[in-house]
Amino acid sequence: MAQAVGALSALAQETRLQIFRLLVRKGQAGMAAGDLSSHFAIPPATMSFHLKELTSANLIISKREGRSIIYSANFERMRDLMSYLLENCCAEERGKC
Repeated sequence: MAQAVGALSALAQETRLQIFRLLVRKGQAGMAAGDLSSHFAIPPATMSFHLKELTSANLIISKREGRSIIYSANFERMRDLMSYLLENCCAEERGKC
């Protein structure tokens, strides 16, 4: 439950939700931190703060490519979160889901 709360808290901020949704669209290729900052017209320090929050919630992962850090959505973590949220779906109304 604590991990779900952490992930949902990280996504409960408009800019971080937009960043995460863009990274989902980009797939495994992800985006460089500088490109994310430019895309959203957010200063690099502010973008770093948002990326740190999403990374701490384990919603995004990073890898170094040359001089850039590439961020991508952590699809496994998101699937786990969705499964957790839906694990008891319609448990009290069999056959209604």
